[in-house]
Parts: sequence; C-alpha cells; structure tokens
Amino acid sequence: MPRPKSQSDERVLDAALALVHVGGVNRLTFAALAERCGLSSATLVQRFGTKAELTQRTLLHAWDKLRTRTLELAASVPKTPDGAVELLVGLSRYDGDVEEWADGLLVLREDLRDPVLRAQGAAWEADLTDALGACFASVPGTPAGIGSALAAHWQGALIWWAFSPHRPLADYLADSLRALIAMLLPTAGR
Repeated sequence: MPRPKSQSDERVLDAALALVHVGGVNRLTFAALAERCGLSSATLVQRFGTKAELTQRTLLHAWDKLRTRTLELAASVPKTPDGAVELLVGLSRYDGDVEEWADGLLVLREDLRDPVLRAQGAAWEADLTDALGACFASVPGTPAGIGSALAAHWQGALIWWAFSPHRPLADYLADSLRALIAMLLPTAGR
C-alpha cells in the first residue's frame, strides 16, 4: 500500500509557483523546491517526473488559479462599465517593485513556448473577454468586441505603467481604462 502524501500536489505546486515568481522558471529546480516545501528531491522527481514536466504542471497550476480568480471576480463585480474596470484592476494586484514585476514576464515566455500552456492562455482570454463584454450588455451603443479591446488595452497599460511606475498601479489602470471607455462610449452613463 502506498504511503499517504504528506503534502498535496496543490501545496507543492504553490511552492513551485512561489519560486517561479521570484526568479523565473530557471529558479525552479527539484533541489530548490525540496528546500522550499520540505519534501526530498527524490520524492518530487517521483511525483513530477522531469524538470520540464514539473515546470509545465507548475504553470498549468498558475493558469488554473488565474482562471478561477477571473471567474470569481467576474461573478462579484457589477455588470457595468465600472464593473469591467474593477475586474481588470482586481486582476492586477501587485505589491512588489517593478523589477520583480518584470521578472514575472519570464513566465510569459514559457507560456508562449509551450502549446499546452498557450492553449490555457487562449481559454483565459475567452473567459476574460466574455466577462468584460457582459459588463456592457445593457449599455446601448456598445461596440462589438469591447471585451477584447479592454483586455488588450489593459495588457498594454500594464507595460506602460512599468516604464514609469510613479503612481500606484491600480490608480493608473483605472484612469487608463476609464479614458478608453469614454472614447468608445462617450454617452454611456456609468
């Protein structure tokens, strides 16, 4: 009879994700993960196979967490243009410095290299743009594809903020997104 797991895969993958967030996927090794989660390297190899498999499982875990967070936020915000802004700002919580934020872009590189991870990104885009579109469902004159436009603008605004992070990210994003909505829907009451 196999021994019961002393830590769930989810807890181990959370520890792996924490390593990735502080130094990219190159920081994720079985030795570093063993030190972080308290399991032996051999146990981790037995559980996850190769480093490539561990990396993919870790990043799939991250996508699952992001999709869950997106759907939870989408269900909790008002179905209004301000609710769309609230959703995107809520997905942008960040407390570190800009250098740490930039390290997070290394994860995106891995997501783009792996077709399985790219598929997760595409699925998340569909969830997010649908949720944003739902925030404008009752606003007359809303252009088709507004969810995609807002999501694309939000991603760009995150990059622009990083070049000059003098204002809190949430404030910068809220102002930028509201300005875009005002251009797209100049007569919409929020």
